[in-house]
Amino acid sequence: MSDGMSEDFADVVGVLTERIEARFDMKVAQLTTAVAAAPTANPDATDIVKWYDLLVEAQGLVERAEEDLLAALQTQPSEIDDPAMDLAHRVNSAVTTRDGRAMVVRWLLEAGTPGQKDLAAERLARLRSRTGPAVQTSAPQRPAATTAPTSAWRPARATR
Repeated sequence: MSDGMSEDFADVVGVLTERIEARFDMKVAQLTTAVAAAPTANPDATDIVKWYDLLVEAQGLVERAEEDLLAALQTQPSEIDDPAMDLAHRVNSAVTTRDGRAMVVRWLLEAGTPGQKDLAAERLARLRSRTGPAVQTSAPQRPAATTAPTSAWRPARATR
């Protein structure tokens, strides 16, 4: 899948929906129901359903952004104003998000093919093992009864 996915496929979601249904031999709605009922039964299906849902959400954002831009352009004179340009940037951002999510779905689908299974499984295992941020993002809290020792903080003396 190239970086210009949106240009390569007229219906990105439709193409990936067909591939998912062919791989699991069931409709996406059935697969979603099966994953919801037993999320740990098939980790590959769980990952694909998760990213497929994110892809569908992103496609909706693309469609709304395009509709907003089209409506703004229909009211514009020959020059495009800043609000219309902002809408164009919003469309561009939504397409980039959608295409990125589509690439993840495609990669997950290919991860189940022979020859890629081992490398993909290794990468997915690393991703699944992460449960939180790699670096602590906030200072540890001290118990309320504990105070810093009085000798720990002293005003600096002027050096002569």
